[in-house]
Amino acid sequence: MNKPELLAPAGSLSKLKFAFLYGADAVYIGGEAFSLREAAENFSMQEIKEGIEYAHERNKKVYITANILPHNDDLSGFKEYISEVYSYGADAVIVSDLGLFDIVKSVAPDFNIHVSTQANNVNFASANMWHKLGASRVILARELSLNEISEIRKNTPKDLELECFVHGAMCISYSGRCLLSNYMTGRDSNLGACAHPCRWKYHLMEEKREGEYFPVFENDRGTFIFNSKDLNMIRFVPELIKAGVSSFKIEGRVKTEYYVATVTKAYRDAIDRYCDGLPFDEKIADELLKVSHREYTTGFFFGKPDSNQQIYGSSSYKRDYDLVGVVDGYNNDTKTLEVTQRNKFFVGDEIELMIPGSDFRVLKIDKMYDKDNISIESCPHAMMKLFIPCEIECPKGTILRKAR
Repeated sequence: MNKPELLAPAGSLSKLKFAFLYGADAVYIGGEAFSLREAAENFSMQEIKEGIEYAHERNKKVYITANILPHNDDLSGFKEYISEVYSYGADAVIVSDLGLFDIVKSVAPDFNIHVSTQANNVNFASANMWHKLGASRVILARELSLNEISEIRKNTPKDLELECFVHGAMCISYSGRCLLSNYMTGRDSNLGACAHPCRWKYHLMEEKREGEYFPVFENDRGTFIFNSKDLNMIRFVPELIKAGVSSFKIEGRVKTEYYVATVTKAYRDAIDRYCDGLPFDEKIADELLKVSHREYTTGFFFGKPDSNQQIYGSSSYKRDYDLVGVVDGYNNDTKTLEVTQRNKFFVGDEIELMIPGSDFRVLKIDKMYDKDNISIESCPHAMMKLFIPCEIECPKGTILRKAR
């Protein structure tokens, strides 16, 4: 069995490190230009270089997103950008535009090119054409079923990798090619500046009653007619592998470090358990309820979605757990955690320790101390250092989370 790659989002250098710590094989990142996520922190050129070095030291990979749909002015500087990230050792570049594809081939002929989902890859003929042009991977559109993916796999060369999204936010428009934001706000989603109007609340207006707005509602909060549920395929890892998916992609470059770590770890555990011949553990699915999320769906994988795949009552996320701290170190002599606070918590709280490569453990906080070894009842200050007695040895990067 070929174990699929687990590909995590990294909107910053810190998120990149958390993704690798919690089991990602590769990450996709964006620079300050040519990427489709202006809302992400994104990477400076120095951070791209540092991130690639960090990844390669751990035998991991970094893919550079350059998947905007460019206008003429957007081409300026692209050759230099590709030349520089290639010189850093980036493992691939993700593009959706044929012109950018050609520029990459001319500047760095040996650079692996992944064709973005923005290119609407929904059949084996287009996948084969991209392969003939020199692509090493095609990122499949979200609008495909598992049966369609299987058919694409059977009709494409074995050396062409197939990647697909398995978790995260779903866009209302075909493969993310949306005009709503541009039309309503002047912010082009295809250039990375989406205002997410699919999450807004709308009213209807009849053409002969201009200015008279009719509410559309399931309840007193209105109805969110474009608001999709989030994708979640954690229970269907075997089906995805059997369909021939080479890389499992998690959406979320603008999500938090906690989100990246939790979701990455869940899919790492699910993939490893299946490939080791072990049954699915429901605790893995439960982990995905502990991050900020909308209601979940399996998207198009088992057929075209119906009205049940939309959320009509609210555009808000469910958020039942908070990240409250990150472990910086563990003192074996004193059996004490050194922690950096992320959200306020108190003595007496019961928290969960999310440990890289292991099941989470529960810790009731009986005592904690500030950096001057003074006993404290709470840690109210952001990023403050504190020390917590703990019999559980936790590596650096362990996450402390607390139920709301």
